[in-house]
Amino acid sequence: MTTNKKWWQPLAIPIIAIILGLLIGAVLMLLTGANPIAGYAALLRGSFGSAIDFSETLIYINPLIFTGLSIAVAYSAGLFNIGAEGQIIVGMLASAYAGYAFAGLPRLLHIPITLLFGMGAGALWAAVPGYLKAKFGVHEVVNSIMMNYIALHLSHYLVTGPLQDPKTTLPYSPDIAPTARLWRFLSPFGDHFRVNTGIFIAILAAILVYWLLYKTTTGYEIRAVGFNADSARYAGMDTSSAMAKAMLISGSLAGLAGAVQVMGVQFKFLDLFGFEGFGFDGIAVALVAKNNPFGILASGFLFGTLHRGSQTMQAMAGVPKETIGIVQAVIIFIVAMEGLVQGWIPGLEKITSLFKKKEADV
Repeated sequence: MTTNKKWWQPLAIPIIAIILGLLIGAVLMLLTGANPIAGYAALLRGSFGSAIDFSETLIYINPLIFTGLSIAVAYSAGLFNIGAEGQIIVGMLASAYAGYAFAGLPRLLHIPITLLFGMGAGALWAAVPGYLKAKFGVHEVVNSIMMNYIALHLSHYLVTGPLQDPKTTLPYSPDIAPTARLWRFLSPFGDHFRVNTGIFIAILAAILVYWLLYKTTTGYEIRAVGFNADSARYAGMDTSSAMAKAMLISGSLAGLAGAVQVMGVQFKFLDLFGFEGFGFDGIAVALVAKNNPFGILASGFLFGTLHRGSQTMQAMAGVPKETIGIVQAVIIFIVAMEGLVQGWIPGLEKITSLFKKKEADV
């Protein structure tokens, strides 16, 4: 007789991956002559050692949650939106424009309009590969990668030309109006606290994505198409429409990441050659979370912490920050080869079955 999976079983492989990744990181530190305990202590100190450190860690976590959600929605429809990076860029560009062009609007209107400009730009940018995939079956990976480069070079042209701040020769846009800026709720304690209400928008977005995917007809269709497009089509679902909707929602979430970055952190659009790469990191966040919106909150927190803490590991413990890159790669690799790693899980199931028998005897 088969038994239903326990709530913790889907978490087993990601947890194993994280533990093994940290252990391999410790081995690498030993091989390079560093102290793993001191290294990880420096990582935690750099991420949570002070209020300002924690504030900056949340700044890293915020866009990872948005891009992880973006990747998860597209993947639920069987699509691989590798274009989140470009969608972030156009989202930043559009929200920066709305932020300074509509100066004079009341804050109650200016903030949502600026957010909607970012979301709309991201959605439109994702609509191109989404339409080509739904209508002609053109693979979305190739198209979305090309859209990344178009966004990168288009933004470079605009920020050094038509949208450049006329007060400077540097490649960035004018500052957005104060009425378009997200509230930095720790600013009374100092201007260096950059954490803002964008983190609450990210949490709300995760809740809404969960509701959309698991509590609505649209979400059911998206997941059905992702599970088996042929069966969904046979059941009467419009698979092309479901794919297009998934890409639009995915792009809007990535665009929202860009909008929040401009409205809460930068207050302008900066030339993005050498950008952080949040769109690509979002793929790892979604993969480790197994595309679960609430899991993405935890996964984004993990990767944001590692990313932020790696900067202090090198300075405080002499551990190259590339070590954390290897730890992240190991975590992703183990989660990606889930079918092989699942061979470890039956052993855990035997242990739990022993406890079940003891409980039954009692």
